[in-house]
Amino acid sequence: MKNEKSNIMLIGMPGAGKSTIGVLLAKERSKNFIDTDVLIQVNHGRGLQDIVDQEGFLALRKIEEDVLLSMNCVNFVIATGGSAVYSEKAMAKLKADAVTLYLDVPLDELKRRVKNFETRGITKRPDQTFQDLFQERLRLYQKYADIIIPCSQTNQDDIVALISEKIAGA
Repeated sequence: MKNEKSNIMLIGMPGAGKSTIGVLLAKERSKNFIDTDVLIQVNHGRGLQDIVDQEGFLALRKIEEDVLLSMNCVNFVIATGGSAVYSEKAMAKLKADAVTLYLDVPLDELKRRVKNFETRGITKRPDQTFQDLFQERLRLYQKYADIIIPCSQTNQDDIVALISEKIAGA
């Protein structure tokens, strides 16, 4: 059975490659591309970390939820913020017309990629470590994923090819 959803939504931890893979996938699949973190920054005229610093991580989650709920996309690749999965309402809305892919990157690789954990604008509790955040979000990524894409020890082009293969088989 061929999947009829027009959008592809990428979920995963900060550093998983959602933005990078998203651009490549959009080109490959002839789709538009949107990065919700960038959309938040443009709409609010400031960086994610500034929002966290000034208003707290829960405020950024609420802003993200509002942005996600306001989106009306057709034929897009959507790179979500890593914390999009905290909003059941937003995920339900987006999943209605999106195949949802979890970019699964091992914790050690994520730690290697994300050197600015404290200043990146990540929605986390002040006392939360990267490992704690990973463990907390893992079940949410798995819950919302239609397809899990293993992203360790492979290059971006191979990941895009694997995604296209998995979507074609969905």
